[in-house]
Amino acid sequence: MKLKKQLIAEIQSIISQSRERAIRSVDTERMLMYWQIGKVIFEEEQQGQNRADYGKYLIKSLSEVFQPEFGSGFTVRQLELNRQFYRVFPNTNALRSQFSWTHYRTLIRIDNTDKREFYIAEASKNNWSARQLERQVNSQLFERLLFSNDVQSVLQVAREDKLPTDPKEIIKDPMILEFLGLKKRSSLL
Repeated sequence: MKLKKQLIAEIQSIISQSRERAIRSVDTERMLMYWQIGKVIFEEEQQGQNRADYGKYLIKSLSEVFQPEFGSGFTVRQLELNRQFYRVFPNTNALRSQFSWTHYRTLIRIDNTDKREFYIAEASKNNWSARQLERQVNSQLFERLLFSNDVQSVLQVAREDKLPTDPKEIIKDPMILEFLGLKKRSSLL
């Protein structure tokens, strides 16, 4: 019995969509974990007498405890990013599920609130991947638009990038593998 192409295509679509949702779920959980860690660190720092010195000591000490057990997601730099993540986005309800940790890592480095809000809106509206967002920030899209007489042309160029189509392009991220407790192996990549 020969299977119908439509039936095969429908099942393939279900499998692909399920894989994409699973990957997004993992990244969302990782992002929420980083936010919660940032909140705990931030709140603990606020109780310290000398905040700057205590904050450096606290993060360094936490890194020394957690990095051997959980890996590079708990370096001093990563824990500082967690704290900064919470400081820039103090409300978890405002976090966007379509953004990955890599999106937020790019966004928290933008000091100007208006500029950050612009990139959040554009990335959301245009469904930018984390690479596209980083490329637009690095190419100074916000600043180019401010000085441009032809705003629509600048935006059109910015919107013509390709989105990842294969879930394997996302799961290869070593931070996701580490979050899941998986070892980086060539068979996974």
